[in-house]
Amino acid sequence: MSTLALAARSALFAAALLAAGCSMNPMGTYAPTFSARLAGTSEVPPNASMGTGTLEARLNTDSRLLKWKVSYAGLTGPVTAAHFHGPAAPGSNAGVVVPFTGALESPITGEATLTSAEAAEVTAGKWYVNLHTAAHPGGEIRGQVTINN
Repeated sequence: MSTLALAARSALFAAALLAAGCSMNPMGTYAPTFSARLAGTSEVPPNASMGTGTLEARLNTDSRLLKWKVSYAGLTGPVTAAHFHGPAAPGSNAGVVVPFTGALESPITGEATLTSAEAAEVTAGKWYVNLHTAAHPGGEIRGQVTINN
């Protein structure tokens, strides 16, 4: 086999691998990940809850589909409501943007298609996640959503 034919086959194989890898990324060409650490001290006003939590999320920038998982422990009771709020900087409150639906036991998973404005707000760090309980109806633990990459 000639050097040129071998190089052509290698290039074709590399292109096929690249195409296969791209088609296996269901989140699109750019899918930033987000996280948050939830605590009572992040609530506005802060509270003394011993509860903690984490958010892991990913945003498909092509479809604006946001998928999330919130894990938590140590709350004063069952979660009665959970939401993304925004736009708001840390230390500020804002209205509900995306309510969580379905089971609210840990971990809470969900997804929502955002508007262009909402996708820009979450990417800019202007959203927070809030978990509410009967003992803390305004929110027991909260965390600001930040981009990882």
